Amino acid sequence: MYAIKGDRLLVQGSRAGDPLRDGEIIAVRGDDGAPPYLVRWTDDGHVSLTYPGPETWIQHFVHAPGPD
Repeated sequence: MYAIKGDRLLVQGSRAGDPLRDGEIIAVRGDDGAPPYLVRWTDDGHVSLTYPGPETWIQHFVHAPGPD
């Protein structure tokens, strides 16, 4: 799995009817874009260090160059 700051992390619930959860990756703590990721969750604004599982994927965006 590869991500950069500003990408979105999406997590599908593991049970039928569980909502899709998403958040903005605000920091990448692994080497070369690897997990873990510091994520600010959209639903409640909580920030957590996340190790994505198999039900998780990254939504990549085109990022404009600028200060980090």
